[in-house]
Amino acid sequence: MAIPSNKEELINSIPEDLSDVKTLEGHSKGTVMSVKNLLSYLIGWGELVLKWSSKKEVNEIVDLPETGFKWNELGKLAQKFYLDYENEDFSELKLKLDFTLEKILVLINSKSNDQLYGISWYEKYTLGRMIQLNTSSPYANARLRLRKWKKEQGFK
Repeated sequence: MAIPSNKEELINSIPEDLSDVKTLEGHSKGTVMSVKNLLSYLIGWGELVLKWSSKKEVNEIVDLPETGFKWNELGKLAQKFYLDYENEDFSELKLKLDFTLEKILVLINSKSNDQLYGISWYEKYTLGRMIQLNTSSPYANARLRLRKWKKEQGFK
């Protein structure tokens, strides 16, 4: 792909027609996914963090990581996230990811430092650590995956 020559190309560095092509390294060993799958994964984890927090706020039982899944089944959970959002187009997923991130930031800003890092929230983990492990860490990983993928696709 050529160097962007206008505002639209600069903002949207991944063309929508490539967003559904499964050539990106998947979340489970030996699998591939699309850019849309990657966005679905990030949205799914963000929504889970929000779900955990809202349930915990009203003293409801929280199934971690998700009802029907164990921590050693995260590849299956990733597949669930892909299916959850498979009918949404790339533009909708980008907006949904932005909205999910905004809600995560509202959650963080609504908590004191002690609420985030001073008390155990899940087993030995604080709420801040659970948010980091399940949102910002996957975001950082996604950036690396996308950079590698873009290079492989010939993007500048």
